[in-house]
Amino acid sequence: MSKVAMGDPMDRVESLLKVTGGARYAVEYNLPDEAYGVLVTSTIAKGRIKNIDTKAAERASGVLAVITYQNSPKVPGYEASVNNEGARVYGQEFRLFYDDKIYHNYQPVALVVANTLQRAEDAATMVKVSYAEEPHQTNMESNLSKAIKPTRHNDYSRGTPDAYKTAPVKIVREYRTPVQVHNPMEPHATTAVWDGEDKVRVYNKTQATKISQKEISKAFDLKEENVLAHSPFVGGAFGSSSRVWPQEMAAILGAKVVGRPVQVMLKREQVFNMVGYRPRSVQIFGVGATADGKLVGITHEAYGTTSQYEQFTERLIDPSKSMYSCPNFNSSYRLVQLDMSTPCWTRGPGETSGSFALESAMDELAYALKIDPLALRLKNYAEKDPENNKPWSSIHLKECFEKGAERFGWSKRNPTPRSNRAGDWLVGTGMAAGIYKAARDRAVARAILDADGSLLVQCAVADTGPGSATIFTQIAADVMGLDRESVRFEWGNSTLPYAPGQFGSHTTASVGSAVYDVCSALKQKLQELAVSIPGSPLQQAQDTDLIFENGTVKLKSGTASQKYSDILQQHNLPELVLVKESKGDAVLEDYSSKSFCSNFVEVHVHAATGEVRVKRVVSAVDAGKIMNHKTAESQVYGSVVWGIGIALMEEGIIDHRFGRHINNDLSKYHVPVNADVPNIDVIFIDKADPIVDPMGAKGLGEIPLIGLTAAIANAVYHATGKRVYELPITPAKLV
Repeated sequence: MSKVAMGDPMDRVESLLKVTGGARYAVEYNLPDEAYGVLVTSTIAKGRIKNIDTKAAERASGVLAVITYQNSPKVPGYEASVNNEGARVYGQEFRLFYDDKIYHNYQPVALVVANTLQRAEDAATMVKVSYAEEPHQTNMESNLSKAIKPTRHNDYSRGTPDAYKTAPVKIVREYRTPVQVHNPMEPHATTAVWDGEDKVRVYNKTQATKISQKEISKAFDLKEENVLAHSPFVGGAFGSSSRVWPQEMAAILGAKVVGRPVQVMLKREQVFNMVGYRPRSVQIFGVGATADGKLVGITHEAYGTTSQYEQFTERLIDPSKSMYSCPNFNSSYRLVQLDMSTPCWTRGPGETSGSFALESAMDELAYALKIDPLALRLKNYAEKDPENNKPWSSIHLKECFEKGAERFGWSKRNPTPRSNRAGDWLVGTGMAAGIYKAARDRAVARAILDADGSLLVQCAVADTGPGSATIFTQIAADVMGLDRESVRFEWGNSTLPYAPGQFGSHTTASVGSAVYDVCSALKQKLQELAVSIPGSPLQQAQDTDLIFENGTVKLKSGTASQKYSDILQQHNLPELVLVKESKGDAVLEDYSSKSFCSNFVEVHVHAATGEVRVKRVVSAVDAGKIMNHKTAESQVYGSVVWGIGIALMEEGIIDHRFGRHINNDLSKYHVPVNADVPNIDVIFIDKADPIVDPMGAKGLGEIPLIGLTAAIANAVYHATGKRVYELPITPAKLV
């Protein structure tokens, strides 16, 4: 038996299934009589379909159906003029096989369904499509003048607009970040099967089974309980599986047409052009300060890209609003609509790109002021949130600065650029701060205490890899006083109690609170049962007299105890079931809740070739109480590795003549490999937040990435004396 508590570095509960192949992903269910669908995609970026010739494909061996806009089953939800009305996405989502209109290159125009994957792929090449092509626009910079104000977004200001211009020392720069594409190990895939006319099962790759259930039921006008979304295992997502995509709709439509299960899996080049991406950004950033480094004003103007049919907005401006104490601030955010698919949330959505501008500008301002970059940040430390004047629920950013700087050896740094060499390599160090929301959403959990004393906790939440199922097992075991072997957590299925999507660094706070609350209520119920048994050694004991450990209720003083299983047996209960709802952000109304970090980076830049190597990273993180130090460290490692990719390598390159990515596979789209990963030193402040949730945790998944790209860019400047304002930092920009 192994006692477990919140914070322990417990191994993942699903690890054995994953390493032995027992974990099944979206296309691994091998349903009886399963068929295979392959999407045919457009070769133009804008226009209309003149003709689709499917005759040869339909005659091909094993082909069951070829579905196009001409013969597709009707989707009732497609008739709404505005399908998405939320703050983050507004407009009419892409409607698969709805009409002859082409919105972007690689848009699905047909689905070929066959009895084997090879036959479906072969027949897909036989579908012939001709188009009436129209001029398209995929270049953001040439369309900046046409940018629009988002329907669901307000500009923000406090104090005097453009006050930075009056400051004795000021920096005004334009920063650019490219398209970055999610490249999860598991491609986007779905297997769907209809159980009659009004029930559908969907085995999909999703970060939110309840969102999938709701969106699919809305699209097909079904009762929500008649849609099953099943996704216990996800092979990487990072935001890319946060909504319903064309392959899901294709599998559902295909299954409806052929009357049997249909599996649809995207190819890597289709993922690049069809399933979301981090949008390109252009940001004009102005910051001014007094001679002693006190900020006077910040102006942050940002532009992002979106599709022609939806407005995707992200939090580009948010770090600048709250990171530093600055009395005067104004911002604007505009969208450039292009003939591309809709972008989507990407790890650290908005803040990752926005913090590159903010933290790069702060570093340049520090050099202009001849002040240490860390000292400048401490000079403008925000004791409460400058955006809304609310107190922080907790903030330990100063400790991040202090502990990170000490571990890194920041005080030994020679601040003069290009002052340190190691043979042919220029050596530089840089740092940056990070801020990210620490939210909490509504969630519901069910706890079932069995007659043998074991506990099952259920929630529809996804676990896309960070170890959430493990953490919820720990919370339940800790609250209930059980060993880990006696607790099982069930997740990833829309039939289970409600959970928000796993994104935005709010899963632990949201679902964890529901798990904590339902286990606390279960413990209270057990106590009531224990003290009500006539003749029990615990009869009439008070709350303060009892402890729960090792599956028993005990008196603090003395040896009297009763096993959970005995309590249920004495009350003739085969099980004890409770459901509890956690309300969410209402608890945060009077506070501003954020996670914080500071990243310190050393780079080596080859003096002749401009090659950049990140040699070491110290990441100090304030994310409240850490629920599991092992899985938490892995989260930081993942952020740092991705930050290296964003800073030095990742760039979706579009050939604007055709409006499609030209580096649409992993041989041309560069991401870090093992040889690119340096020593990563992680520091957790590990102090409980008293407001966000009963466990004291704050969001962790996104925060280590925020500001990291700027820290790398700042280190490159220190090494070379050259500022790079557009990511990625490639050798060509340094030589």
